[in-house]
Amino acid sequence: MHDDLHSAVGADFSRITDELEQLVRIPSVSAPNYPSEEVRRSAELVASLMQVSGLDGVRLLEIDGAHPAVYGEKAGPPGAPTVLLYAHHDVQPPGPLDEWETPPFEPTERDGRLYGRGSADDKAGIVLHLASIRALGDELPVTVKVFIEGEEEIGSAHLIEFLDTYADLLQTDAIIIGDAGNWRVGVPTLTTSLRGLLDCKVTVRTLRYAVHSGSFGGAYPDANIVLSRVLAALHTDDGSVAVEGLVANDADPLDLTAEELSGQTLPVDGLELIGRGTLTSRLWTQPAISVLAIDSVAIDEAINQIVPVASAKVSLRIAPGQDPSEALEALTAHLEASVPWGAEITIEPGALGAAIDLKTDGSMYDAYREGMRVGYGAEPVEAGMGGSIPFVAAFSDIYPNAAVLLIGVADPTSRYHGPNESVELADVQAASIAQAVALRLLGV
Repeated sequence: MHDDLHSAVGADFSRITDELEQLVRIPSVSAPNYPSEEVRRSAELVASLMQVSGLDGVRLLEIDGAHPAVYGEKAGPPGAPTVLLYAHHDVQPPGPLDEWETPPFEPTERDGRLYGRGSADDKAGIVLHLASIRALGDELPVTVKVFIEGEEEIGSAHLIEFLDTYADLLQTDAIIIGDAGNWRVGVPTLTTSLRGLLDCKVTVRTLRYAVHSGSFGGAYPDANIVLSRVLAALHTDDGSVAVEGLVANDADPLDLTAEELSGQTLPVDGLELIGRGTLTSRLWTQPAISVLAIDSVAIDEAINQIVPVASAKVSLRIAPGQDPSEALEALTAHLEASVPWGAEITIEPGALGAAIDLKTDGSMYDAYREGMRVGYGAEPVEAGMGGSIPFVAAFSDIYPNAAVLLIGVADPTSRYHGPNESVELADVQAASIAQAVALRLLGV
């Protein structure tokens, strides 16, 4: 059953791979200080790929000051359900180029994987959506709308404005978000929960201006030492988050081992795991704090002075069930209480995104489970996800009656957001078949 979709995607696969390579070649980094023209060029390529894939009404969706999103649609039979397919075309900065085995924006295939920034996160999501539509061709049994965002990697800064402005256009019965991943290579996965995300900039000051460290050192602390103590107080000795009042839950351990996790992340020799509880709960349903950046004097500019001011960007992942505003208040209070020696502290709130639990019942999930069995030849698993996708919570708030399903083709070895990002091409093919089957079954 569904052999025709297997054949259609198989015959189309060289085109699918070529489209993914075209997308990866465009450095569509949405972060500040990167050329916005490249994000627009990426949007224009996505629009072109939509058009040649048979979508109608293809256009760039624009909001003042925002990177463009892309929209296209294809009508199914009258009265058929509508499914919105989501992915994003912007990517993270490449980071240190010398850590890449091949250039980040020159797609390279090795051992069945395609390497390049955005190959897994999330340009593979774009091509699987288009491939599934092409596989069904004129026999598309549902109406599909495709929405490809251009700001996901910067926290979807204008997403609410996009959803408000284009609310009628994006109206749907269900949404498939192609920005998650699989439990392992070849193991299809339905993502059941997402952690929320918030961040803030922490600045400490000890002096109005820098003074000679020989003349005044020993009487006054420098800002770097104060900031170090503040940041160190965010965790207990075993590495658990020390901020009081945050939600933490257990999670099904599945069969994840510390050895497998180490193989996925490549820690330095002797590095210990932090936190407590099952590995899956630490990754999915407990809070996690990371220090994303520290601003102070650069090492090659350091002189013998007491540094007066230093800053850090602190990121907090929050568990499902946690109110993000309350979490920010708890983090702020903890930071303020951790400042030693009467130093001055200023906290500037940044992004704020809710965690989410997804209901995995109903016809959409039934159809997709069968699609995964057909496409991958394996039984799908259900797993949480430690990352955050702002679109999920925002969309659920505006369209509370729409079913939301979260899938993807990245895997734990994809190294998205890091050097040598890659995607398993066989999983792109399997995911395209799975989605085509699911869409067919939704229209029955």
